Amino acid sequence: MPTPDPLALDFVKFSVDAGVLRFGEFKTKAGRMSPYFFNAGLFNDGAKLGRLAQFYAKRLVDSGLAFDMLFGPAYKGITLAAAVAIELARLGRNVPYAYNRKEAKDHGEGGTLVGAPVAGRVLIIDDVISAGTSVRESITMIRAAGATPCGVAIALDRQEKATENGNDVPYSAVQWVRSQLGLEVCAIATLTDLLQYLQTTADPALGTHFASVAAYRDRYGV
Repeated sequence: MPTPDPLALDFVKFSVDAGVLRFGEFKTKAGRMSPYFFNAGLFNDGAKLGRLAQFYAKRLVDSGLAFDMLFGPAYKGITLAAAVAIELARLGRNVPYAYNRKEAKDHGEGGTLVGAPVAGRVLIIDDVISAGTSVRESITMIRAAGATPCGVAIALDRQEKATENGNDVPYSAVQWVRSQLGLEVCAIATLTDLLQYLQTTADPALGTHFASVAAYRDRYGV
């Protein structure tokens, strides 16, 4: 195991306590049976969302990633971008944010983009990267507005093989975004951090899930 990352381990504990990170048997979009499930939609009250934004902001500040504004892909990314913008402002870094509509508006200001003008170096805020579809769509919109996508911030990197046409490939969706789209990906925590948490937790019930998660990593991990 690598050197523990205190921020990541705190985030894993927070996610477990909030019921966002659960253990059992869950079917993924790729059809795999996963021993854990991360549902960022369950950060669904003010306290949880505010704490989540603190983790994003701290990770971004520590990363040194240069960006001029935030972009939240519809739908989960909208709330995330707004919350992270608030937290960054609280820390003294006031940056604008924007998001997209799923369907273009044909009245009022019209268009698909809402919020601040999309300009400069734009950081995409999302919960996870499963297939990279949301990231590709965001890049298209950002570039169409004349701006430059500079990176993606996510809550959890599952560090597992992506699938193409129903087949496993030897790289993850995050690795694909980095290598093929040329964007930096900044994650609050990874599957490695989750395993460290399960291995070191004082909760014996949680510790029992280490073996199944480790076996999943052995089979599908990158």
